[in-house]
Amino acid sequence: MKIDKIVYWIVTGLLSLSLVLAGYLYLTSPVMAAGFKHFGFPGFFRMELGIAKIVASLLLILPMVPPRIKEWTYIGVAIVFISAFIAHVSVDGITTTLSVVISFSIWAASFVFFIRINRVKVR
Repeated sequence: MKIDKIVYWIVTGLLSLSLVLAGYLYLTSPVMAAGFKHFGFPGFFRMELGIAKIVASLLLILPMVPPRIKEWTYIGVAIVFISAFIAHVSVDGITTTLSVVISFSIWAASFVFFIRINRVKVR
């Protein structure tokens, strides 16, 4: 059980870090603004998604957040990653999805270990 918690905190830390960095870049980087425009998304969506990623990062990493809230946060983040994958494939093709696939893999590892260490608490 202890190894599960260690792995959980490592992959969740990586996931949280990637979410907060992406959120920050969405809010501040002109390159990200150009990328969202390239995909055909309105500017407000980039800001909304940036804030949502920062909030999700905090909800996943803070230990005092109830497991049920974390579950819903995981689902929201999965929807974001799946939507990003679809957007990348639709506009630029499958070859541009490596970062999304890596992020989703980290998400999956974090979610699996979250379920393993919270098995009794969540039900």
